[in-house]
Amino acid sequence: MRFISTKTHGVLDYLTGLLLIAAPWLLGFAEGGAETWVPVILGAGALVYSLMTNYELGAMKVFSMPMHLMLDLFSGIFLAASPWIFGFADRVYLPHLILGIFEIGASLMTDKVPYKGTSSMGHGMGHSTGGRMADTRI
Repeated sequence: MRFISTKTHGVLDYLTGLLLIAAPWLLGFAEGGAETWVPVILGAGALVYSLMTNYELGAMKVFSMPMHLMLDLFSGIFLAASPWIFGFADRVYLPHLILGIFEIGASLMTDKVPYKGTSSMGHGMGHSTGGRMADTRI
């Protein structure tokens, strides 16, 4: 069931990206290895592809929302599995696992089509897309 709007998902994208970048230092596991750099790189990547997504909070509108959600899903799976893939699960795994599961869940619960900006009265809604943005990107 998809009940997270694309606008809410956009807010979560930017907050999660920043949290992933800061988590190693905020949570005390910045040891300079994969435990540090996997979330930093995935967080930076999430910020970049969020800026390039065709949704309410995207700046360049290159990627479609379904493509964005697929990137989130794969990123979440990789993040959640990274402690075992890179062998640091004996030192730290919960932040990676929890944030990875969060990303997976958000990707599966977010609407695939962004809404156009409309007033509370519904003026300005497109006829062919039912008020949603036409998805013509990658």
